[in-house]
Amino acid sequence: MNILFLPFMQISTGHHQVADTLRYIVKQQYEGFHYEKVDILSYSYGKLERVISTSYLLWIQHFPTSYHLIYDISSVREHGNRKRNSFYSIFFYSFFKRLIKEKHPDILFCTHALPSSLASRLKQQSNWNPIVVNVYTDYFVNRVWGIDGIDYHFAPSILVKNDLLKKGVAKDKIFVTGIPINPKFKRTSERKTSNKSIKILVTGGNLGVGDMGKIVKQSTGRVHFYILCGKNRKLFNKLNTYRKENITPFPYISSREKMNQLYDEVDGVLTKPGGVTVSECLYKRKPIFVSHVLPGQEKLNMEELLKLGVVIPVHEEKGNIEQQIIQFFHNENFQHKYRNNVENYHSHLENIPLSILDKK
Repeated sequence: MNILFLPFMQISTGHHQVADTLRYIVKQQYEGFHYEKVDILSYSYGKLERVISTSYLLWIQHFPTSYHLIYDISSVREHGNRKRNSFYSIFFYSFFKRLIKEKHPDILFCTHALPSSLASRLKQQSNWNPIVVNVYTDYFVNRVWGIDGIDYHFAPSILVKNDLLKKGVAKDKIFVTGIPINPKFKRTSERKTSNKSIKILVTGGNLGVGDMGKIVKQSTGRVHFYILCGKNRKLFNKLNTYRKENITPFPYISSREKMNQLYDEVDGVLTKPGGVTVSECLYKRKPIFVSHVLPGQEKLNMEELLKLGVVIPVHEEKGNIEQQIIQFFHNENFQHKYRNNVENYHSHLENIPLSILDKK
């Protein structure tokens, strides 16, 4: 059996992380299958993928307002009946058909909206009939995702399940799995927080020196910040120059075991509302503080996560971010309400249904 995992660009995003996680989980249970991950952008346009992905990141960074507007118009707003996005099809449909002809997949796991849309169109226009699974890596469903012809949907939350039901998806085709995370993350008992020492893991190092620098400079030392700088060497070096005892920067960490250990050592996480990171924090039952939201997907993620009550917004307009974090840990009622929201979120989750592979 041939199984394809389909993210979009080559840059390391949640789409790739979820594809890798699913491949790992499936391979643990099914031997003898052929597994392959293909990002449709580099498959279609080769070396041009690097130019496109770099331009994409620069657009978000330097022109966030215009990016959010275009993303909203092209991928979120409904225009009468739900439509497949013909703009994307013009540039990718022929390549997608070639990919299917080359690989002859029996099952496709789409971790990005574009390959899902292309698979949906191809299934409706031909006799091609593999199992196609939408694996959502955000906490909402944008308009590009395929619906017709899609066999199963791995939904990140009960809110997304309800949205899919409204879109006409049959109940037995939807599984509320959460956003899949690496099995190397282990559930641990809640860490008891000392009033004198609060430990916070800070992710999203690519925010840049300025944003992280503000948090560091405002720190009074009552919170120990463990800052993940990712591949942002400039940020890592800058934080080291501060030489503050309550600031511990980390370069890029590839080991999931090390990340699991870091989660265990902290009381909460200050992050951006990216799908996979939030999913990891929810699984580890770590309070999620959000101070910075990128346009497009993250802004919409934030709106949905606030509805679920599983993130805690902290803003410079409300004062020192460190102080806002401290206030949360000093407010038993707030903590109790937050924990209840997280447990309510988990009460709707179910295991990834690998039995769907047996149906092919």
